[in-house]
Amino acid sequence: MTDYGHELRFGTFLPAEAATAGETVRLAVLTEELGLDLASVQDHPYQARFLDAWTLLSVIAAQTSTLSVFPNVANLPLRPPAVLARAAASLDVLTGGRVELGLGAGAYWDAIAGMGGDVLTPGASVEALEEAVQVIRALWSTERSARVDGTHYRLRGAHPGPPAAHPIGIWIGALKPRMLRLVGRVADGWLPSAPYVPPPQLADSNRHIDEAARAAGRDPGDVRRLYNVVPGQAPLSGPPKLWASQLADLVLNEGMSTFILMVQAGGDSDLRRFALDVAPQVRELVSAARSGTATEPAPPPAAVPVPAGAERRAVTVWDESRRPTGPAADPAAPLTAAQRASGQHLVDVHNHLRQELEQLRDLVEQVAAGAVDLGDARSMINTMTMRQNAWTLGTYCESYCRVVTTHHTIEDVNLFPRLRAADPRLVPVVDRLEAEHHVIAEVLERVDAALVAMVSHPDGITAVREAVALLTDTLLSHLAYEERELVEPLGRLRIL
Repeated sequence: MTDYGHELRFGTFLPAEAATAGETVRLAVLTEELGLDLASVQDHPYQARFLDAWTLLSVIAAQTSTLSVFPNVANLPLRPPAVLARAAASLDVLTGGRVELGLGAGAYWDAIAGMGGDVLTPGASVEALEEAVQVIRALWSTERSARVDGTHYRLRGAHPGPPAAHPIGIWIGALKPRMLRLVGRVADGWLPSAPYVPPPQLADSNRHIDEAARAAGRDPGDVRRLYNVVPGQAPLSGPPKLWASQLADLVLNEGMSTFILMVQAGGDSDLRRFALDVAPQVRELVSAARSGTATEPAPPPAAVPVPAGAERRAVTVWDESRRPTGPAADPAAPLTAAQRASGQHLVDVHNHLRQELEQLRDLVEQVAAGAVDLGDARSMINTMTMRQNAWTLGTYCESYCRVVTTHHTIEDVNLFPRLRAADPRLVPVVDRLEAEHHVIAEVLERVDAALVAMVSHPDGITAVREAVALLTDTLLSHLAYEERELVEPLGRLRIL
């Protein structure tokens, strides 16, 4: 478990296209109105469709009063660091301390060359970035003159200033080990994007940063961990409650503490959901875990929950009698409130899956009874918490299946290896749970197949009902087993 204890911050990554400039400024103002902390834009000076990043950030800052702004990330090969330092400090003065500096080594080298920039090898680009940080910090210092004798950048007695209104953070976008080690040595923050560094890769990347920080005599906690995230992609998969759970996991397990939502023009619904539903839940979950005041989780189901008015079918996809059992809880060592919060988190995620499954079952029954046809189902699904872009029975079923699969993938890649390592007595249980995930994936495929068949067969709803019934039996049985075996170990071992 790695939680560096940083204050949580939330913000947006806004479009930079000149054609939608007014929309970008409007989204920035909305970002502030919704109570978020930061707004950022990408910096690609060679892209003719994009506005200049610093000009756009200046307008955003002028239209807001509390929002911090930063380039995500500044293109160093086309931004001389000495000028960049003065530009950032100047805007920080004008905004009363609302500027941070995202910084990158550069990419798209042919385009950079087209703008007159130097093309560097990967190794040289890392060296140049480190020298640039020295130049920027020297010009933000209180010394009378600044000198940096670098290969790529030099200062020869330049006068530092103007002084910034607050200590500006240098947040570096980095992917590979050498750049990550640079972050650990010199940066105030690490700024990756989820599409390039998905959640399962965060632990290894953080390890490089932490090791380099310690080797440089720094506390790893001095490096803030930021994360650009995309709606609909991990860790923002499924409904808002699951978004919040996944982001809280990243705070408590991976040390991430600032989440920047990538917003497209017209993306008000994603932005509002992120600001009004997700961010408050993340703050609440993290605060409870950090303070040890989380409420005690409800006891896991003693038996497989059965939807009201339905009898359970015989599960034929596995033999439940052969499920292994983990170590019994020690009655002499009851869990603390903070420990119980880990188990509650698992139950909360499972309860959401149960709720959505019940909604899915109900909708299928209404369609089967002729009370709702596929067209009418659109408005009903639009009121559910799990909303997608296309409102049909088929896309809703597919959305639910995708959420279940995402949840299981997170467990397989992240949670289960930790449990195996933390308590070898849990290995048989974890192995069985992982095997059941593969079985559930096959059951989900049956739902997909039944939906496809329903399009061309008038009686296809029968197959859909059968597939969803099998999914109900299988998934509810699995969730109950997982809670029975993992709620106590998750608290005892503090894995979540």
